[in-house]
Amino acid sequence: MDFAWYLFGFKRRINRGKFWLALPTIFGLMMVLGILALIARKLVDFPGSMSIDVNDIFRVIDPESYRSLSMIGLGHTVIKAIVTLLLLWIYLAIAVKRLHDRNKSAWWMMLFFVFPGLFDQFADRLGDSYPVMFIGLVSFICCVWGFIEMGFLRGTTGTNRFGADPLAPVDTRPPWDQQSEIEMVPHTASPPPVWRVKPGYE
Repeated sequence: MDFAWYLFGFKRRINRGKFWLALPTIFGLMMVLGILALIARKLVDFPGSMSIDVNDIFRVIDPESYRSLSMIGLGHTVIKAIVTLLLLWIYLAIAVKRLHDRNKSAWWMMLFFVFPGLFDQFADRLGDSYPVMFIGLVSFICCVWGFIEMGFLRGTTGTNRFGADPLAPVDTRPPWDQQSEIEMVPHTASPPPVWRVKPGYE
């Protein structure tokens, strides 16, 4: 398997098995990066935590997250942003290819990932009201729907607009070489053969 395409590419399709395989890969990468961050904290005294979660993605557009930022924590913030963007890229590449398998475009990630993430980031500032509760319920439904869509439903059978079926059997037979199997018989002046019944079958 082409791991560069699998982890970073957005074209073609992957099936449910490869989607589920990517999740422990992402968590494993998060653990490795977390261990490296702990080692870096021992060598250089970074303030704050190096933990990485989904909310870090949506804090980028939250003005509140920049008010407490100082020059001391700038290096920590830059490293955390790079790691978060790397993990986000890998997750989106996997999710988009899985949506392609369901014959859905990448824009569905706005409903399954961006909308619930933005609501979660700003929910505590929206107050308590019925409209906010309704939006929260819709956000939860979108999140569950996206999880079921990508993790449990089978992809479209056969080729769709995003590529070939990843579950289709691969034809390993060598291609037909016409030149090696067909020969040209020279024309002769003799009369064409006459069809007759074989002796003994008359």
